[in-house]
Amino acid sequence: MKTIELELPDELKADNQELKTFLAAKLFEAGRLTMSQAARSAGYTISEFMDLLKNYNVSVINHPASDLESDVSNARESIR
Repeated sequence: MKTIELELPDELKADNQELKTFLAAKLFEAGRLTMSQAARSAGYTISEFMDLLKNYNVSVINHPASDLESDVSNARESIR
């Protein structure tokens, strides 16, 4: 696992846990981490992390529309 050091202004008023959660949420949103990886890196269970995502305006469902269209098409084919 990668560890980074980041200098932030004192005015930010954010503790380490909040910063880890924010970064994990945004990396999940960007598709760089899976839900499981993001939750683990922030120190939460998947359920806890899912509950926290709303604080960062990140959707729990993180799939592009093109994937949804493909999923619907595949589902229709499987019921025929």
